[in-house]
Amino acid sequence: MRAKRQSGFSLVEMVVSVAIFVLLSASIYGIIVSILKGITALREKVAISVLANEYIEIARNLPYSKVGTLSGNPHGNLPDLPNAVSVNLNGKDYNVYYVVNFVDDPADGTIIGGNDLSPNDYKQIKFYVKNILTGITSHFLTTIAPNGLEGLGSGGALFVKVFDAVGQPVSNATIHIVNTNLVPDIDLTRMSGIDGNWVEVGLPEDANNYHIVVSKSGYSSDQTYQPTAQNPNPIKPDSTVLNGQITQISFAIDFLSDLVIRTLDGSCGPIPGINLALRGSNLIGIPDVLKFDNNYISTDEGEIILNNIEWDNYIPMLNEPDYMIYGSSPVQQISILPNTNQIFTLTLGPKTANSLLVIVKDAANGNSIEGASVELQKISPPESTFKITGGSVLSQDDWTGGAGQAIFVDSTKYFDDDGHIDGDVIPSGLRLSDSGGNYYSDGVLTSSTFDTGTDQTVYTTLSWQPTSQDPETNVKFQVATNNDNENWNYIGPDGTGGSYFTTPGATIYSGNNNNRYVRYKIFLSTANPATTPVITSVGINYVSGCFSPGQAFFPGLTAGEDYNVVVSLDGYQTETVSGIVIGGYNLLNVSLAK
Repeated sequence: MRAKRQSGFSLVEMVVSVAIFVLLSASIYGIIVSILKGITALREKVAISVLANEYIEIARNLPYSKVGTLSGNPHGNLPDLPNAVSVNLNGKDYNVYYVVNFVDDPADGTIIGGNDLSPNDYKQIKFYVKNILTGITSHFLTTIAPNGLEGLGSGGALFVKVFDAVGQPVSNATIHIVNTNLVPDIDLTRMSGIDGNWVEVGLPEDANNYHIVVSKSGYSSDQTYQPTAQNPNPIKPDSTVLNGQITQISFAIDFLSDLVIRTLDGSCGPIPGINLALRGSNLIGIPDVLKFDNNYISTDEGEIILNNIEWDNYIPMLNEPDYMIYGSSPVQQISILPNTNQIFTLTLGPKTANSLLVIVKDAANGNSIEGASVELQKISPPESTFKITGGSVLSQDDWTGGAGQAIFVDSTKYFDDDGHIDGDVIPSGLRLSDSGGNYYSDGVLTSSTFDTGTDQTVYTTLSWQPTSQDPETNVKFQVATNNDNENWNYIGPDGTGGSYFTTPGATIYSGNNNNRYVRYKIFLSTANPATTPVITSVGINYVSGCFSPGQAFFPGLTAGEDYNVVVSLDGYQTETVSGIVIGGYNLLNVSLAK
């Protein structure tokens, strides 16, 4: 009897079928989810539009004199951000609020231009809807004009200017204007324009009560100050507004920086628990009210880490009974530029009643000088002590030897240039080459490799002379370091290839540290073919180990005795300072001329 054949699926066919089904199901599910998300988003847009139409219509139906916010300028009955209204629509919670400000239309002149004493031409209304769950904010804009030609005939204006450390305008800075002396209070939040300015017109007259704070994410802040017991005479007091007049006030903000202060002993070991006062130089009050004046304690690693501090010149002051400062790197003052990371090293030692710290610098360029002999002569009884200044500077002030030198051996040569820079001109210095009666518009030169001798190197500052140039010319630098003397990545002060050193004495990016070899690249340019920038010297300051650049310290001296200091170095004129009377901790700056 013939057996019947039965048809069916093999195991492989079943697995393939299930996989295809899963893939199709997942695709269909994704499409459905996408459609549902689109429908949800569309429904929310419709809901927000309904809210906007409703609330903008409320504003339009108000008497013109009442169109304003509860704590704003102009004042009115509409809720603002501090007084936002909660609304539930379609099961979702929203905050709604308004921002209203006067507009000084240039069609009839402006108060800034001095030809419009009634600048309150009409009002601009911004309506905001914020989804409390998602944080997404939508806004709508409209204007409302008065029946007459002008809004209000009184009021003054605040003209706020915001710029950075080099005087360039800062856009999109938050300008917070508060006056709690008026009834009702004024509480305004505005944004600076692309020119760094904001003009607030129609403010009620009031003397020294408009408190202004300017800030921006990632930037320092600046503000006005109300007199207090701690600051009775602020340099920038709260502003005054007078009817028909403009009060102009400027604020300087820029990118924040990071600073690490290391407290080390003479063997480069960390000293924990050091009490250090750090003071800036920016004053907020007369005579000596500082904006930055704080105390810190070093960690177990001998570090004080300061994140997000503003650009300034900071001076460390030791509050310790058993230690004193034997040296520092960079020298004494910490100059912080915007958007930089810097390491400052304090070398500490046992405290003595009387001491002398000698700092030796090049008279021409201000660079610290390493290897100078410092002789301290005691007059009676005769006694001499010799020390050598620590720290290092790699410098070049002669390029007459031309290009082609990879390693810095001949101090008159460099590695390469683009043919547009001339270093063989009297008087000596770098400048753009003459191209038939006119200077080239730009040129680039790369130095030879400087060898610091160790990868335990901290690069501190880059300096050059002269420090100022013709305004139609420009000088820029970049620095590259490595340990193989082959791969050169030139960067600026923020650690990227798109930034440049444009200010002498700028801090070198900390990412260059712990590298043995270093080169600099100089970029010269001019907007006037009859003029060229000129560079006469370049210096790279660095510290190997925990040396203090250009410094020699003498502890354990005798108070009241007269001392002489003699500083000498080959290639420099010897400098003698006589009749130094020692008392406590003494500091002596000596400049050597070549």
